[in-house]
Amino acid sequence: QVQLVESGGGLVQAGGSLRLSCAASGRTFSINAMGWFRQAPGKEREFVAAISWSGGYTYYADSLKGRFTISRDNAKNTGNLQMNSLKPEDTAVYYCATSSGGIGYSRGRGYDYWGQGTQVTVSS
Repeated sequence: QVQLVESGGGLVQAGGSLRLSCAASGRTFSINAMGWFRQAPGKEREFVAAISWSGGYTYYADSLKGRFTISRDNAKNTGNLQMNSLKPEDTAVYYCATSSGGIGYSRGRGYDYWGQGTQVTVSS
């Protein structure tokens, strides 16, 4: 199994930035990709971004391109999500997740393990 722990959430004013991190442990050799998702109150969970673990190829939800940047540090088994120009509608619980194979990860599918989530609140 892979254990995931997110950090870096918090309260920020609109226009501000936050950097989320996701620390992976356990069977990290099985990680094929890492993704970020978010779920706002009363809404379904949505795909934010993904990165292939070996090649570093990145994928984003169309609505978030240009504001969010996903990255990873293989040596530290961590993934990051840099969020800039935050808006109140970005308020949500953000989750990281890992995929052990397949190509569906780039579209938010096929994730095996999930973190507990970290709250991001953007005030207007």
